[in-house]
Amino acid sequence: MSWLTNKFKSLTSIINFSGMGKIIAAVLVVVAILLSILGMYWSSEPDQFDVVAAAKEKAAAQGYLNNSKKLVTGYTTASTLHSIIETLLDKPGGFISNDIMPPGVFMDNMPTWEFGALVQSRDLARAFRKEFSRSQSQSTEDVNLKIAEPQFNFDTRSWALPSSESEYRRGNKELMEYLDRLAGPSNNKAQFYARADNLADWLSDVSTRLGSLSQRLSASVIDDKPQLESEENSRYVRTPWSKADDVFYEARGTSWALIHILRAIEVDFVFVLQDKNALVSLRQIIRELEATQASIWSPFILNGSGFGVLANHSLVMASYVSRANTAIIDLRRLLEQG
Repeated sequence: MSWLTNKFKSLTSIINFSGMGKIIAAVLVVVAILLSILGMYWSSEPDQFDVVAAAKEKAAAQGYLNNSKKLVTGYTTASTLHSIIETLLDKPGGFISNDIMPPGVFMDNMPTWEFGALVQSRDLARAFRKEFSRSQSQSTEDVNLKIAEPQFNFDTRSWALPSSESEYRRGNKELMEYLDRLAGPSNNKAQFYARADNLADWLSDVSTRLGSLSQRLSASVIDDKPQLESEENSRYVRTPWSKADDVFYEARGTSWALIHILRAIEVDFVFVLQDKNALVSLRQIIRELEATQASIWSPFILNGSGFGVLANHSLVMASYVSRANTAIIDLRRLLEQG
C-alpha cells in the first residue's frame, strides 16, 4: 500500500512540474514577443527636422530673437549639432550603443546608425573648436567648445561611471552655453567665422568619411570571381557578409546627420556660397544624401552579386554616397578657387 502511495506522489509531482514548465515556457514566449516588438520600435530611425525652426525655437526660449526674427550667423549650425546629439539621446530607446539589457543588447542596426551620426557630430564639434570659432591659428580656443568637443568623443560603449549619455549631455550643455554667448549680450561673447577656408577644411573631413563608407559599402557585395594573389589585391579589404548591414546603417546614420548639418551650413554660409557660385553644388549634395533616407521595404539588407537575382542594397547606398562625395570635392574646389 505504501508503495502505491509513493508512486502516486511521484506521478503527481511530475504532473505539477510539467504544468509549471508550461507556465514558464509561456511566460518566456510572451517576454520574447514583447522584447521583439520593443526592439522593432527602438529600431525606428528618427524623422528629419527643420534646422531653422529648431534653431529659432532654442533662440526664442532664451529670448535671443530680435524683431526681424533673424538668427546670428553660426547659430543655426551650432543649434543643429545640439539637436542631433539631443536626438541621439532622446529618441525611442534612448542611446542604445551602450545597453547591457535586452532588447538593446541584441540590437546592432541602430547602434551602427547612432555611430554614423555621432561621427559626423564629432567632426563638426572639432571644426567648431579648431576653425569656426577662431579668427586665425593663433587665436584662443573658445572656453565652452574646448570642453564640449572631447565630451562628444567619449566611448560609446560605457554604460556607467560615467555613462556615455552623461558625457554627451555635458557636451551639449557646454554647446548650449556657447550658443548663449554667441547670441546673447555677454561680455565674453562667442564668435563664429563663416569663411570659405573654414568650410573647405570641414568638407575635407566629410569627404574622407564618405569616401571610406563608399568603399566599405562596395566591398560588401558578393563576388564569385576568384581573387588573384597580388600586391594590389592584398590591399583590398572585403567587408564580411555578416557586417554588410552594419555598414549600410552606419551610412544611413552618417547621411541623416549630414543632411541636417548641410542645411544649416546653407543658412550660415549663404553669402560665402553665393560669392563662390557654390549654392547649387551644396543643394545637389543634400539631394543625393536625401535619397539615402528612402524607406527600406525589405526585412533584410540584401547584398547579392553585382548582376544577380538578389537586390544590392549596399551598391545602391554606395552610389548615392559616392555621388555626394564627388559633389563635395567639386564644392571644395569652388570654395578654394572661386
